[in-house]
Amino acid sequence: MSDDSGIPAPASPDGFRVGLIGYGLAGSVFHAPLIAATDDLTLDTVVTGNPDRQRQAAAEHPGVRTVSGSEELFERAGELDLVVIASPNRTHVPLAHAALEAGLAVVVDKPLAATAAEAEALAEAAEERGLLLSAFQNRRWDNDFRTVQRLLADGSLGSVLRFESRFERWRPQPKGGWRESGDPAEIGGLLYDLGSHVVDQALTLFGPAVSVYAEVDVRRAGAEADDDTFIAVTHAGGTRSHLWVSATAAQLGPRFRVLGSAAGYVKYGLDPQEAALREGLRPGAGRTGWGVEPESLWGRLGAGESPQTGGGDPVPTLPGDYPAYYAAIEAALRTGGEPPVTAREAAATLRVLEAARVSADEGRTVRIGEDREDRW
Repeated sequence: MSDDSGIPAPASPDGFRVGLIGYGLAGSVFHAPLIAATDDLTLDTVVTGNPDRQRQAAAEHPGVRTVSGSEELFERAGELDLVVIASPNRTHVPLAHAALEAGLAVVVDKPLAATAAEAEALAEAAEERGLLLSAFQNRRWDNDFRTVQRLLADGSLGSVLRFESRFERWRPQPKGGWRESGDPAEIGGLLYDLGSHVVDQALTLFGPAVSVYAEVDVRRAGAEADDDTFIAVTHAGGTRSHLWVSATAAQLGPRFRVLGSAAGYVKYGLDPQEAALREGLRPGAGRTGWGVEPESLWGRLGAGESPQTGGGDPVPTLPGDYPAYYAAIEAALRTGGEPPVTAREAAATLRVLEAARVSADEGRTVRIGEDREDRW
């Protein structure tokens, strides 16, 4: 909906009304709480066919409607402003197209699609209709990532030569479910799950990729999808990113190790926001200290000595700020501006993930063309 100025107007005077499709981990732990914490966004409807999750949504968000299918949601498109898709990966593209065709702005949990071509087609569909389309890449607002951005901006590192990023876990037994399915239609495995985060972060920091090398492995007994993956990206500016995602890491490495011409930065541990959300804590409502970690977990900046032996100086970690994503979505809905993560940026990440799959399958480095068509 829009007024005479062309700026979108909310369907309700109470603000922009949001429909959320899916109330599993992504929907219940990340999207619903962050939507509820955002001024001028109202969680109106939750779509889930699971009766237990319907009861959970109603208890956690009093007054919210629950419906069993997306068709019921789209029948009320005129009463909504935004649809958030937090359902299994295989549903992302068809549901996003359906939402756009219903005239609704859309947020899609990562990965936006299975391929860069699908993501580009969604971007074109949104642009043709003048509708917002964004991928949820919440880890751009991790505390450690925000701190690396600050160190790059103030020149503390000099020119970054190598960026190491690890998202490692120790889960020796597969949990099952679609995320670990070997069916390509499910878009499961760590390459597209945690890989979406580490690649997006690397591209955000250092720009476009020109080549990709990857090792994509299935290590655990009974596992069907990749659970131990390494991606090496060469950026157009010359920086090399080395990215690890694993469920089989018995000893966890540093989350970030950034090596520059002037200094290096090493940071261990994960941003505290996901753990807080899983525990039922919520941002906003006067809560102080959201996304803040103790000084004992601060990273260290220095040169010539390991941080494990006291080298370098502690760097205060900026607070994590997941609420900033939906605050930026609300601002984009209100002003007609760009969302915080665009579909074209999501397509660039998918282009790297696709190249990583080809590299691992064929045992070679894959070059990515500058004309948006991969030269394999």
